[in-house]
Amino acid sequence: MQLTEQHVINRADPRYDVIDAAAFASKNLYNASLYEMRQAFFTDGISLNYHEIQRRMQSHEAYKALPAKVSQQILILLANNWESFKEAKKAYEKDPSRFTGQPRLPRYKHKTEGRNILVYTVQAVSKRGLKKGLIQPSMLPIEVQTKQKDFHQVRIVPRNGHYVVEVVYSKEPVQAKVDPSFCVAIDLGVTNVAAITSNRVGWVPQLVNGRPIKSVNQWYNKRVKELKTCLPKEDRERVTRQMEQITNKRNRRIHHYLHAVSKRIIDFLAKEGVGTIIIGKNPLWKQEAGMPTRRHLLASRWKSGKRAIPVKPAFLIWTRSLLTNPTMRQSTSLVASGLGGETACTVRKMAAKYALMSTAPTTFCGNVSLMRLLM
Repeated sequence: MQLTEQHVINRADPRYDVIDAAAFASKNLYNASLYEMRQAFFTDGISLNYHEIQRRMQSHEAYKALPAKVSQQILILLANNWESFKEAKKAYEKDPSRFTGQPRLPRYKHKTEGRNILVYTVQAVSKRGLKKGLIQPSMLPIEVQTKQKDFHQVRIVPRNGHYVVEVVYSKEPVQAKVDPSFCVAIDLGVTNVAAITSNRVGWVPQLVNGRPIKSVNQWYNKRVKELKTCLPKEDRERVTRQMEQITNKRNRRIHHYLHAVSKRIIDFLAKEGVGTIIIGKNPLWKQEAGMPTRRHLLASRWKSGKRAIPVKPAFLIWTRSLLTNPTMRQSTSLVASGLGGETACTVRKMAAKYALMSTAPTTFCGNVSLMRLLM
């Protein structure tokens, strides 16, 4: 499995200006290549693949402004974006209900403020520096310390006011001692980040507190609103440096919380001997909530892969008829003692959903414990 080692380069770092100039050159190449692809699509009705666009751009000044291998990686990403658009367009024509809107062509990046990713393969990184534990990208006078001796690529990703250097490497999963017949189902939410139940009688369901994330978001929205009111009315769409800082702070706190939660969940399930994890997944679920539930799903799948525990995302179907059906109500009986109605209802829904996905009726019993991982 592939993992990433991340390093944050902020504005105060002396390496920031060098990286920013290279990301600007990457943006120029991306926009110039995208222009060629759009013109071929609109005028000739053809879609250029990677080999064709690479042949056309080799003599372009934007292509020569970066190392050849980095320029090739940028064109590969653009070609993949174009292929994704074509596939999405075909799927939209077959079933528009799967989308919130019609797929659009890849867009240009802003002429002056736009920045694009930089991808350095192993061939574009100094081998001498790597022996010393340093990453020295080609034609980029910077050094980044790393713990990895062998990696696949180095990505420099532009973010809001900073850059993230990602070292992509591989690591073999460590097989945990688990029982393949022991399954748990996880329902992701907002107030409760995760509701966990299982197919084993007597196993106590678990709830993971999501209120700290809601609190961080509430503070962030309130603070941004206060800062916007200090700006002139016609200039309130502008993002100030202070807004940028609190946005980065908010994002990092949420990322840390979700990673810590997902790690503790997987460690807990591995200790219990869980052999299969089923995570509820609904397309467009909580689309307008603005909460990173998808990121939590991906983090859980990644950390479970480190323990070699299979994760199976499953579509959830739950209606009132499940709880009104006497047979289903008996098979998903749950004792939610000492908790409020919202919490108890969440676990009952989870039990009903998991019973629907199971091959045989399963009895869920036991008291519900509230697992406050981080406060």
